[in-house]
Amino acid sequence: MRAALLAVLALLAPSAALAQSCPEPLASAKRLVLVTADTLNSTTATVERFERHSPNALWQVAGGPATALIGHKGVAWAYAFRKFAKRGEPVKVEGDKRAPAGFYKIGPSFGFAASQMPNYVRIDEGMVCVDDLNSPAYNTITRRDRIGPKVHGENMSRVPDYARGLLVDYPTDRKARAGSCIFIHLQLPGKTGTSGCVALPEPQLAAVQDFTQEGAVLAVLPRQALARFNGCLPAN
Repeated sequence: MRAALLAVLALLAPSAALAQSCPEPLASAKRLVLVTADTLNSTTATVERFERHSPNALWQVAGGPATALIGHKGVAWAYAFRKFAKRGEPVKVEGDKRAPAGFYKIGPSFGFAASQMPNYVRIDEGMVCVDDLNSPAYNTITRRDRIGPKVHGENMSRVPDYARGLLVDYPTDRKARAGSCIFIHLQLPGKTGTSGCVALPEPQLAAVQDFTQEGAVLAVLPRQALARFNGCLPAN
């Protein structure tokens, strides 16, 4: 019996060690929204959903694929994940119109209409996402009357793309100009790219909202980088 137990533990040990070596928040995730761009300069990406019963288990397909719009200039590595960039690959800065490559917790849903979704954020007049590098409120959602008229930010209720979406817990660095206001949001007809977000048609966006209500991680990666996370991501 003891020999059999040791054999089972030996089989489990590599996967446990591998999970620990994967970057957070991916390592501990049990639900994943994987956004894969064919190249660093692609303006579209493939979106797939996966789940697993524990951090050491294999990923199983849960939905997709769907096609999303990403940055007008493609993808660049988020400052927080720049150690995974290879020579010549860009690192995201404010205003570069690139989606940030890396791994992020997906937050609550938001939108213009009322909703019963857990922790839902209703966007109304005066709600602002701050992209002003001179403001301590950089990369936060706040209200215009709190920050004053001179701080630059997106007036979210006036952006039709934000009629429906999801918050993304995007780690930034104001001194490094590392980017701000990253969301998964609605893809509107005629659009050819985003300022750095992931945009999906409404049916696919609704499916992602349902899928992430119990918590999920967003992974945005160029296809050339997938192999750098072998054992962490779903098998190709």
